[in-house]
Amino acid sequence: MMLLAELARAEGLFDWLAAVAVTLARGSPQRLFALVSAVGIVVTVLLSNDATAVVLTPAVYAATRAAGAPPLPYLFICAFIANAASFMLPISNPANLVVFGGHMPPLLAWLSRFGLASLVSIGVTYLVLRLTQHRALAATQIVRDIARPPLRRGGQMAAGGIVLVGVCLLLCSAFDVKLGWPTFICGSVTAAAIIALNWQSPWPILRNMSWEVLPLVAGLFVLVEGLDRTGVIRILNDLLRDAVATSVHGATWGVGIVVAIVCNLVNNLPAGLVAGSVVAADHVPAQVSSAVLIGVDLGPNLSVAGSLATILWLVALRRERQEVTMLKFLRLGLLAMPPALILSIASMILSSP
Repeated sequence: MMLLAELARAEGLFDWLAAVAVTLARGSPQRLFALVSAVGIVVTVLLSNDATAVVLTPAVYAATRAAGAPPLPYLFICAFIANAASFMLPISNPANLVVFGGHMPPLLAWLSRFGLASLVSIGVTYLVLRLTQHRALAATQIVRDIARPPLRRGGQMAAGGIVLVGVCLLLCSAFDVKLGWPTFICGSVTAAAIIALNWQSPWPILRNMSWEVLPLVAGLFVLVEGLDRTGVIRILNDLLRDAVATSVHGATWGVGIVVAIVCNLVNNLPAGLVAGSVVAADHVPAQVSSAVLIGVDLGPNLSVAGSLATILWLVALRRERQEVTMLKFLRLGLLAMPPALILSIASMILSSP
């Protein structure tokens, strides 16, 4: 998925999508806000929240500047929607794979557990962003049209490859097939086709990929193994078992909220890996493990340190000389994350069999 996202960026797919959103907005900042949100949701669901943070953010910045709009309200979408929509599908967030590991629910079971909660998460987050950015949107006028970059053949193939991978992964999830090899094969075939079409070297594409994520995740697995051998995982598992024995409902709420907060202290990847190991060490109710995932995915909307996607988003902003301080993000996060988390967990509980 990292390879597909980088190919789509290099071939101008995201620049084209952002320009199309400006054209469809027809001079309305509010409509542009909704369209950028829609693009962010689609990119997150099909490519992951990291793709939205890394490759959509620069495209949105360029498009809003060309339209004469203040970029920041639209750039906030790329951070908050990326996390809010990241548990719609198993592939929408690398943390989903970290939490469930080899026990990933099949697609229909996943949608049954997280479908409604994900829609609520997206809706509440969008509403909070829309209300908090209302004044900035109302005070500006944007041009009705901007020069739309042509979507080259490579960009069309990248879009087709994304759709192909999405369909393939949905089918694999539906039939409980592990997602690793199908993703690798589809991404590699698409990349090879685009590179062959353009008669270009693959090294520029490979060089621009976020390879630092791989040793980071590998190091986290080593960390969790160390915690397991020192007995920390067992202690946490005993605490969770006692909480579940006392009240499944209370454990669900407690675990979801605690995990969401911890993610902002240590980042959601290590928090998710530890929480996933604790959940996997004992058979816990589906509600509890679902609350863990919601906390891991949605909790990082509180602070910039919460997830890798948000950190990458901040790096992308600074590259464009846009400054968002930790305090400014926290103020918005305090408005956006808690209601989305509470209502998402409540929706998950209500939709559970």
